[in-house]
Formats: sequence, C-alpha cells, structure tokens
Amino acid sequence: MNIKRRIMLKKTLVGSAIAVAAGAGLLAPRAVLAAFPVEAFKAKSVDEAMKAAFGSNDSSESSDITLKAPDIAENGAVVPITITTSLKDVESISIISAKNSSPMIASHQLSEGTKGYVSTRIKMGKSSDVIAVVKAGGKLYTSKKEVKVTIGGCGG
Repeated sequence: MNIKRRIMLKKTLVGSAIAVAAGAGLLAPRAVLAAFPVEAFKAKSVDEAMKAAFGSNDSSESSDITLKAPDIAENGAVVPITITTSLKDVESISIISAKNSSPMIASHQLSEGTKGYVSTRIKMGKSSDVIAVVKAGGKLYTSKKEVKVTIGGCGG
C-alpha cells in the first residue's frame, strides 16, 4: 500500500471521529465564559454605555491613568491606544470614543494582581474624545484625550 494513501486514510478517520464526537456533544467546552456586557456595546451615548457596563456613570478624573493616543490619526480605522495606570486593585479597563455610533469600544476585565496596562488599536468614525475608564477598588476613574481623525490625511 502507498504511504501517502495510508496517511490520508488515517487523517480521514481521525477527522471523522472528531466530527462525530462534536456532533454528539462530547466535545463541549468545560469553562464558562464571562458575561458579555451587550447593552454597553449597544448604547448610543457615553452615559448609557457607562451605566450599562458599570451600573453607574459617576467617575472622577485621575492623574494615575495615562492614556497614549495620537493627536491626529490619519486613518480612523487603526488608531493606536495605550492605557496604563498605577491605581491599586484594578478590576477593568474600558475604552470609549464619545462620537462613535456605538461609543463603547472595548472592555477588558483584569485578574487580581494583573498590571493595569492595555494596548490596542481602535476604530474611530470621526474626531472626538477617547475616554479611558478604569474600575479600581470598586470606583470608576477616567482620563481622556482628544483625537482628530483626518480623512486621507488631509486634516479634519
């Protein structure tokens, strides 16, 4: 028998066995995923998004949060954002863009003992404030920065 044929037959049998096991429900996930704040991402304003995500929109500005973002973003589809904080007991870090059609951009839940750091790229529809919301010790802290989005790099 040809070796390539044997390899193909073995892989076909393994693939079929996995498909049957998955179809029978034998390969169900064992870990339960965290609750996704659907209403926060459907909200149409910053206040609605914060109430849906955190139960309150009461927050205070904090100098312990550093929000790095470009002053001018030439491409609103990929705006680099970095958030760091020296606050203790950080539970989550969220990113909100005030004038997006859906202001809540991202919400990161952090494990105990995790460093307060998030770096990502976000999509912005137009120029607006980018707001970092840090939940630490049961309280909400914010920092914001205005980011101008240019169309084709021509100003805006």
